[in-house]
Amino acid sequence: MGNCCIPFAGHDDSDEIAMESLPLHSEGNGSPRISRQSDMQATASLTTYTSFPKYTPENQRKKGQYAFRGYHASFGRIPGSSEAELIAAGWPSWMVEYAGEALKGWVPRKEKSFQRLETIGEGTYSQVYRALDLEQHKIVALKKIKVNDLEPETIRFMAREINILRRLHHPNIIKLEGLVASEMSCSLYLVLEYMEHDLAGLASHPGLKFTEPQIKCYMKQLFCGLDYCHRQGILHRDIKGSNLLLDNNGNLKIADFGLANFYDPQKVHPLTNRVVTLWYRPPELLLGATCYGSSVDIWSAGCILAELYVGEPIFPGRTEVDQLHRIFMLCGSPSDDYWSLLKLSPPDFFNPQKYFTRRVAEIFKGLPAPALALIETLLSIDPSARQSAIHALNSEFFLSEPLPCKPEELPKYPPSKELNAQVRDEARRQAAGESKSYIDDVKGEGSMKSRAIPELRLNAELYLSMLASFLY
Repeated sequence: MGNCCIPFAGHDDSDEIAMESLPLHSEGNGSPRISRQSDMQATASLTTYTSFPKYTPENQRKKGQYAFRGYHASFGRIPGSSEAELIAAGWPSWMVEYAGEALKGWVPRKEKSFQRLETIGEGTYSQVYRALDLEQHKIVALKKIKVNDLEPETIRFMAREINILRRLHHPNIIKLEGLVASEMSCSLYLVLEYMEHDLAGLASHPGLKFTEPQIKCYMKQLFCGLDYCHRQGILHRDIKGSNLLLDNNGNLKIADFGLANFYDPQKVHPLTNRVVTLWYRPPELLLGATCYGSSVDIWSAGCILAELYVGEPIFPGRTEVDQLHRIFMLCGSPSDDYWSLLKLSPPDFFNPQKYFTRRVAEIFKGLPAPALALIETLLSIDPSARQSAIHALNSEFFLSEPLPCKPEELPKYPPSKELNAQVRDEARRQAAGESKSYIDDVKGEGSMKSRAIPELRLNAELYLSMLASFLY
């Protein structure tokens, strides 16, 4: 599948994988929000790992990609001498105390070395700016992490994102270029490579409709990035349009690893199910599963693929219960052995007498057969049936005509982010004298909304009317 899909070494079986018991709550827009009380419980169970590996020529595989065997960065304290060295290098004491291992080998940048130009993204715990690096003379993205009252748990989870970004080196993963920290301001900035677009903002641009070769190009890059992450033992756990960044050369990069975590498919440990933005969250997480793997990212990728064709989110749930109903009505009710295999109990609202047959092929009958076949696999109710990212890359979808275009063949667009799309929508509503609709209030942040292929829009409307007849 090309040099973006080179296999990487797995984890050493002797390595421990972080256990996590971090419940989250959902914001009104469906994005997960960390519960502080649960944070404290989860942090107590985090396991300390060996030190971060040096990037040596022996570790290099090809085109700047690296293989690791069992290296996990620590979230705990490091020896006093090392702490002193980090403080002497300029790191603030509040970071060294709780996130020292994530900083080893790096020197902090100064905030005055950057000129903030505009806000390009906002989240519950962060804000992203387009900025000018005055020393390197280039445009970068500055992600400001909101460190509330210097709580140790917040700093430790922030350290995990830094650790994960430091160990990922792949053309389809956002690159962490540095860190900006200050003892006085108690703030932290991640210096990231700047990307002109995100997929959600681009897809929602008025008049824009992706061709099939373009959809295949974007999805191929997404699956290459996911394949690399999963081979490195990392789950992203928040795949959505606004976290898929694009540059003017057509390169797609997975970003925002704030909810990412380590995992080992050979050593399953409980993880929180309160992750992934609601509209892209797989059914097993909605049902309370805590033992899962790469299939959660694969489900989200399936939602993205269907959304690129249809032009609308396919599961725009208002609540978790509503989300499950929408999934079951399209993908079918779980089988009788589903509950025992996933070690789950049917929720109180689940009515086994109301059985839904799978209707993916009917709703998406306007899609080309290879696209429909891949969506059928990715949106399987059974997580094990979704296969892997490398399986998707080897599917007929990417091998059949029309083939994926090359990234450099993609059209050039003016800069567009999801934040720009929200501003455009609000301005259009105000100009028309409209109020913000309920569906926008609960919109799964990071979704895409563009012009759909006409036949698919008819099928999408059939699906929505089917939902309405059941839910209302």
